[in-house]
Amino acid sequence: MIAVRPANERGAFDHGWLVTRHTFSFAGYQDPAHMGFRSLRVINEDVVRPGKGFGTHGHRDMEIVTYVLAGALEHKDSLGNGSIIRPGEVQRMSAGTGIRHSEFNASADADVHLLQIWLLPEREGIEPGYEQKTFPLEAEPDRLRLVASRLGRAGSVTIHQDVDLYAARLSPGGHVAAALAPGRHAWVQVARGALSCDGVALRAGDGAALSDEPAIDIRSGEGGEFLLFDLA
Repeated sequence: MIAVRPANERGAFDHGWLVTRHTFSFAGYQDPAHMGFRSLRVINEDVVRPGKGFGTHGHRDMEIVTYVLAGALEHKDSLGNGSIIRPGEVQRMSAGTGIRHSEFNASADADVHLLQIWLLPEREGIEPGYEQKTFPLEAEPDRLRLVASRLGRAGSVTIHQDVDLYAARLSPGGHVAAALAPGRHAWVQVARGALSCDGVALRAGDGAALSDEPAIDIRSGEGGEFLLFDLA
């Protein structure tokens, strides 16, 4: 069974400094029909304008993954971490017992385009943590690359939840397939381009929830990039 979450039905807000689209309920956007999927709680597609950003603020008991599509996002947090996140890199921040952080677009003329992802942790009170790694998808087209997992397998960042997060970039005419173990569920989020998921057409910003499917087949005619969540 596949259920599509069309991009144009997401919560949409233009704050001037930030243009954002909410796949699931978030902040001022509340939709009881879209509160998350399994442990996946937030997928926000954000465009941060030059010289702007998210001021210092706090979180608790959440696994936060940042996936930059264009531009460079400057990060600082109360653990003493400071970094710049660029396309091809994945950042994981475990809020746990509490963390404060900020994100800023230091460019004078270029937007930052990113996906902000929140996952519910497997338990509360985890020690806060931070991790950032590079995954050169452009060098490995038409391959699912594990970028986040519970045990940090295959060089992925470690998240405290039973989730495997894959990223892939498809060449024109490319495709990938993935098996789903019994009782597992999947969410596909299209980052750019167009593709089909088990024969269902999806475009940038679309999401799709899959349950009771033994395998997933993803194909692209024009090329595209997507995230695949394998969830308990």
